[in-house]
Amino acid sequence: MAKRPYIVGNWKMHGTRSMLSEARAIDRAAERLMKAEVALAPPFTLLHAARKEADLIGIGAQDCHAAEGGAHTGDISAAMIRDAGAGFVILGHSERRADHGESDADIQAKAQAALAAGLNIIVCVGETEQERDAGKAEEIVTDQLVGSLPPCAESGEKVTVAYEPVWAIGTGRTPTVEDIAAMHGTIRGKLAEIYGDAAEEIRILYGGSVKPDNAAELLAVADVGGALVGGASLTADSFLGIVVAAAESVEH
Repeated sequence: MAKRPYIVGNWKMHGTRSMLSEARAIDRAAERLMKAEVALAPPFTLLHAARKEADLIGIGAQDCHAAEGGAHTGDISAAMIRDAGAGFVILGHSERRADHGESDADIQAKAQAALAAGLNIIVCVGETEQERDAGKAEEIVTDQLVGSLPPCAESGEKVTVAYEPVWAIGTGRTPTVEDIAAMHGTIRGKLAEIYGDAAEEIRILYGGSVKPDNAAELLAVADVGGALVGGASLTADSFLGIVVAAAESVEH
């Protein structure tokens, strides 16, 4: 697994044009930190503008519809996202699963549509606190992988998995290093079952209260290929602290 660590900022429902200055600052710094691959997922309204302002980092969307087009008021297709300048899309985030009732089958359909449109995908999986306490964390996550990922992939380079324990997102809590290592190992094993040798190309990101002060420790865990960052990605200062930790992890 010699790939550069992949650090992706998910702005969620934050961001007006005034925040493009943060994207520009992140983009300028990324030029000096090429040992890490950096990307941002702003809201749909900023995709085109962010792509114009930041040309060194990846720009992606936070969701897409499975259909190519049609009578789907308020939805955005993968082709529209690509046309706006995005190169990837985040799918199956726990907030989409919970707030919009998205099933594994829904997410898999979106993943296939995104790949067909030429986008890379980041598919999120993760258990709730109740599921972990019940000893079902690995079962839940592996079921989500099987149900949410496209059943075949010509190249694992277009697919990224993000493990986000639901109970750690935005709470300030993080699992132990041992828990993260165990889950990422389980995910790696399941990916090998699904994709065979292509699974070796798939990076597994960790997400859930990743901050500059814990990034180095989290990124040092076996099979953690980067981070999906929420609140700490909203300002260049905090996000770049994580990017620097990722770049330094390659040097050690």
